Amino acid sequence: MRRRAARGAVAVLPFLVLLAHASALGTLAPQGAPPPTPVPPNGSPSPFVSRLSVPADPITSPRVDTSSAILVDLAEGQVLYQRSPQRPQPVASLTKLMTALLVLEEEERLDRTISIHPGAVFGRNDYGGGSTLGLRSGERVSLRGLLAGLLLGSANDAAEALAIEVAGSVSAFVQDMNGRAKSLGMSRTRFASPHGLDDRGRSSSADLMLLLRAGLRHPTFRDMIARKLEVVRSDSARPRRIQNRNVMLWLYPGASGVKTGFTAASGFCLIATARRGDRQLAVVVLGGRDEVFSDAAALLNHGFAAYERTSLVEDGEPLGSVRVRGGEVPVVAGDGLDALVGIAGAGAIERILKTSPAAAYPPPSGSVVGTLRLTSSGTTLGKVPIVVADLGVPEEPTGSWWGRAAGAVSGAVGALVGALFG
Repeated sequence: MRRRAARGAVAVLPFLVLLAHASALGTLAPQGAPPPTPVPPNGSPSPFVSRLSVPADPITSPRVDTSSAILVDLAEGQVLYQRSPQRPQPVASLTKLMTALLVLEEEERLDRTISIHPGAVFGRNDYGGGSTLGLRSGERVSLRGLLAGLLLGSANDAAEALAIEVAGSVSAFVQDMNGRAKSLGMSRTRFASPHGLDDRGRSSSADLMLLLRAGLRHPTFRDMIARKLEVVRSDSARPRRIQNRNVMLWLYPGASGVKTGFTAASGFCLIATARRGDRQLAVVVLGGRDEVFSDAAALLNHGFAAYERTSLVEDGEPLGSVRVRGGEVPVVAGDGLDALVGIAGAGAIERILKTSPAAAYPPPSGSVVGTLRLTSSGTTLGKVPIVVADLGVPEEPTGSWWGRAAGAVSGAVGALVGALFG
């Protein structure tokens, strides 16, 4: 029944149509020889693109032909571009990032070999145009090899073999996937399989960015998604040479991962990362009608070229006074904030001070009484706490208590006389 559902949902990948490019578009030269197209049954019948088409001007925000997209600076977590980022939709093989994450979190010995369960074996008609390693029942393969097949070759049988090994069954593993998605804050995500062929699963570009950030915390994940080729070995089959389906690794300067996806319902999908200098960006594009590598490249170019790191507020910087319950107090920034700011066409940076309802007068010096939020064109650039400025230490009174009391009475009487007869 599960196989029939997969067959009904997956269409054979169409040949990519290479569109004529307008004169406003430029191209990125390949980094080395373009990759050869993988062939069935272990790859795609569609040819890889050999050149990326991007706008000649990277400063202007590019137009992308996808239903959803998000571009994020990974160090700051700052969103640089977004288009329908919360829209739930089928995400095809991008689902496999969650499968990989659960394996990495549950299994410490990735070099351990496992016996392939019969339920993970795909027949000739079980996967339509999908990709497999061609695993056989009882064949012994390492967890690391299956992860390589999953992340580089998008192997659907590897996804099911890992799911059964980790959770005992595919259905139990899917429950774990959804539980982990909830813990990551992926509020618009619901998985229905470990591979995404079903098209019943849903996620959003913003949710997938959360998933990517969780995966990038694992060294094995970072290493695998950056590999162009890998050899998967077993005890009873010839070594399988797996080529990464992410053409960005060949064509985009600084590319470092991560994963492609396609079904008839999801359209073309891609998550990609790239590093230049000390900056690393990540982009998610979903629902493309044609190849989305050029869309991802255009967004990455925009992120690298159109933003510069700017100091927006310094630690201890005076921020004026704010009103709390019972009075008004001077405040300073409790931390510094640097953010990426557009170098052209950006709106003015607005500072918004918000005090805590619990803050009451007189708050002690150095206590947090609210938040400073900095925005530009409606986008939040960051937040810092606001703290009460050092009000200084009042001078200790001098003299005897009776002398101070007499002075106070004399001052009060003098003030009264002045008021009456002055």
